[in-house]
Amino acid sequence: MAHDSHDSHEYVPEIAVDRDGNQHEVQGWQGDTYGGKLGFWLFMLTEVMMFGSMFMVLSYYFHLHPQDFLDASAGLNRVLGGTNTVVLLVSALTMGLGLLKMRNGDVKGAKLMIWATILLALVFLGVKAVEWTAEYHHGIFLGLDALQSGNEHSLPFGQILFFGMYFSMTGLHGVHIIIGIGLMLWLLKRINSGKVTPEHNILHFNIALYWDLVHLIWVFVFPYFYMIGAGDIAGGVIHGH
Repeated sequence: MAHDSHDSHEYVPEIAVDRDGNQHEVQGWQGDTYGGKLGFWLFMLTEVMMFGSMFMVLSYYFHLHPQDFLDASAGLNRVLGGTNTVVLLVSALTMGLGLLKMRNGDVKGAKLMIWATILLALVFLGVKAVEWTAEYHHGIFLGLDALQSGNEHSLPFGQILFFGMYFSMTGLHGVHIIIGIGLMLWLLKRINSGKVTPEHNILHFNIALYWDLVHLIWVFVFPYFYMIGAGDIAGGVIHGH
């Protein structure tokens, strides 16, 4: 009975019969490696275009307000930002190891690596929540208090632009992290149901590729927002205690 239950979850290819009565295996998405990769790479291209355009806007305003950008960057917490960079780099490693284990037939090891990646993603979101909370208490969250001229939190226009881009891009990146967690949970469900296997792992490959993009975007976000003002101590450290 257990054997029948196991077989019910195995991938069963679809068979088509031509006019002469000959049977042919239909190429499903599980086995269409090239098609699956091409479709997902096209999706990834749209992601690169979206974040790339935001970096272009950021660079344009940096050219217009260089000192304001340097002062605002000096106020970010580089320790928390650096910690999150390391967390995402390690998560990219665990995700890649999970894919390798899956392809080598170690399904249990692959699942453990996916869970490790999910845990690291949650750590990233937790650190970012701590950072955003501190920025909210200092009156710069989304620039709400900064827009009110004359109060103690009033900021130059260039810094308002910087923090507006900062919260927009890190927030959008955070949404991608949450989506990635959802995709990995879905992947675990597909593995448990036998629909993702060492022989049919295109879904695992694409989700790992998505996660590579997520961590790669942060590799650019971190130096651009956190490091350009590293030598400027005039702005102080917002989160320093």
